[in-house]
Amino acid sequence: MKKIIYTISSLLLALNIVNAQVLPVVAPEQDNPVILAGGNIHTGTGEVIKGGDIAFKDGIITAVGSLDGLSDMADYERIDVSGKEIYPGLIFVNTTLGLVEISGVDVTVDSREYGQINPGARSAVAYNTDSHVIPVVRSNGILLAQVVPTGGILSGTSSIMQLDAWNWEDAIYKPDEGVHLNWPRISAPRGRRAMYARFMGGGSRSSYQENFKELTDLFMDAAAYAEIEKPEKTNQHLEAIKGLFDGSQTLYIHTSEAKGIIASVNFAREQGIKRIVLVGANEQAWMVKDFIKENNIPVILAHIHSMPDYEHSDVRMPYKLAKMFSDEGIVTGITYSNQAYGYNLPFVAGQTVPYGVDKEEALAMVTLNNAKILGIDKRTGSLEKGKDANIVVSDGDILDMLGNDVVLAFINGRFIDLDNKHKMLYRRFQEKYKR
Repeated sequence: MKKIIYTISSLLLALNIVNAQVLPVVAPEQDNPVILAGGNIHTGTGEVIKGGDIAFKDGIITAVGSLDGLSDMADYERIDVSGKEIYPGLIFVNTTLGLVEISGVDVTVDSREYGQINPGARSAVAYNTDSHVIPVVRSNGILLAQVVPTGGILSGTSSIMQLDAWNWEDAIYKPDEGVHLNWPRISAPRGRRAMYARFMGGGSRSSYQENFKELTDLFMDAAAYAEIEKPEKTNQHLEAIKGLFDGSQTLYIHTSEAKGIIASVNFAREQGIKRIVLVGANEQAWMVKDFIKENNIPVILAHIHSMPDYEHSDVRMPYKLAKMFSDEGIVTGITYSNQAYGYNLPFVAGQTVPYGVDKEEALAMVTLNNAKILGIDKRTGSLEKGKDANIVVSDGDILDMLGNDVVLAFINGRFIDLDNKHKMLYRRFQEKYKR
């Protein structure tokens, strides 16, 4: 009898926990065309249209700035956003959003597989659309995310997900678009954070050579496999990365040392890989900026809200790197290191403005530049006719903590619910103390 009572009590407790953590309902498909009227449109291309209109239908932008030529204007629902700021949806790159719920609880961490070489590991299938972190991130204007596997030398493939879906299949915006390579360290780590540095596949020269040979063998096999139109037997590992050789996938290189940047890029070029992106560009990357520029490699900056790499560094160097790389003509994207606090993405972009980056350029570093890096700039990243209606409306400057107040958001034209657990708890305890 006691056992039955205990079981019933446990079930009731579990039910209460579930009910207390209700997520916003996923938005339905856009069923009627919409005009956002009278807002200040920040296109993401550097242009700002004051008091302009933006129209979208069936999830696609049909007019920006002026509605001239919009033949079926009478069919559109008009939403007055006068005085508000309109932006492209922000894009969160190189994140474990949806793969990690509570980093200290192993069963909620699905960001990595065992072993060093995991080309067939797909982040998309582990993506949890029921994560409570996603609505929090989304409410600050972030509508798309590149969800990335971690760990080992070859972590697996990342996918781009839209942040309002019932399941991972619905969430996919672009599947398996990139392969993530953690280049093995060539030399022992030095500098301010040396005590925290982790060896990626071993720190000794012998282990580096072993890892290098293993990678070389794998990529040579993959290149040969990619040449076979219809292989007799499917090799899942080689199948997962064969797109690197025809340009349909991107190789994302993660390394924090200058020697590693040169070695990894040369390796990729020798293997015939067409699209390369450097992830975590820092002061070491700046030391080889000419090499990066010559090879036409975009960069995703290292964490901006961080300490400088070396004791002799300029204390403001992390804030200055965005301007420095951009001035060299290198496509520069910005991310945020911790997925749980990813809602700070617009603010780290804004942090670059006092250090020389134009405000509209800073916006591009979390919208259009990130879209270019991910190969989705023809679909999204800016507010232009023919692109997906991924749109954010804020009462103030989205890149400023005091101004960011997102009041409307649309993913492919779908009207997104911006509620989240933070807001829910705020309302709950506000009411408590009112009473």
